[in-house]
Amino acid sequence: MKARIALITVLTNDVPKMKQFYQDVLGFSIKSEMDGYAEFVNEGVRFSVCTRQVMADITGGHESFRAELKGQAFELAFPCESSEDVERSYYDIVAKGAIPIKEPATMPWGQTTAFFADPEGNIHEIFAD
Repeated sequence: MKARIALITVLTNDVPKMKQFYQDVLGFSIKSEMDGYAEFVNEGVRFSVCTRQVMADITGGHESFRAELKGQAFELAFPCESSEDVERSYYDIVAKGAIPIKEPATMPWGQTTAFFADPEGNIHEIFAD
């Protein structure tokens, strides 16, 4: 095994809803899809959404895919070109349906960062150095 991530999959109970969000709000295009799974066009790391049921089925019914979720489990971070791009992008994706979490602000480490959530409440960020 190489210490390198090749695929990030967002687990969901509603692939059509999440697929629509990542397409219509964030601008991803579909690379491939099948029942309970959609993969998006993305540079570098592959990116997909998949139902918890599909993952339960292919792992032999592992109970973790049926457990009630509590709290934030992961975050995706999307780079922007500039602080102005963070601000423009934040208000654009919120207007398209993202859940606003925190408006753009300069973080203690110097980046301009804003936070939003997808339809299932996963909080993600956009940022610029």
